[in-house]
Amino acid sequence: MAAAGGSQSVWLVLLQLKTNPGATQRDLAEALELREATMTHHLSGMERDGLLTRRRDPANRRVHQIELTEEGERAFHRLRVAAAEFDERLRAGIPPERLAELGDTLAMLAANVQHAASH
Repeated sequence: MAAAGGSQSVWLVLLQLKTNPGATQRDLAEALELREATMTHHLSGMERDGLLTRRRDPANRRVHQIELTEEGERAFHRLRVAAAEFDERLRAGIPPERLAELGDTLAMLAANVQHAASH
């Protein structure tokens, strides 16, 4: 990610904004499982870098709506390529059925953790 001019946290925010246009700061924090203060810190840096804009919702002045700038769009596309290349390297040589089995195992582990947390 760094070689493509970003970081994992920038990539995750850009990805959320692409998949959820018009998301609010709170929406992003919830989707990324971050505290709002942490989200504010990330968004401030990205706004300084020209990747996004924040504006108050005219219907609710306490809510910030986040939008990608043209530079944010370009960064998204650069980082998408970097993420895809990394994913390709990560999965190299692993047969699809082994990846599917791993996915199933991880899903079972996650379900077990959720079940344990609810008891």
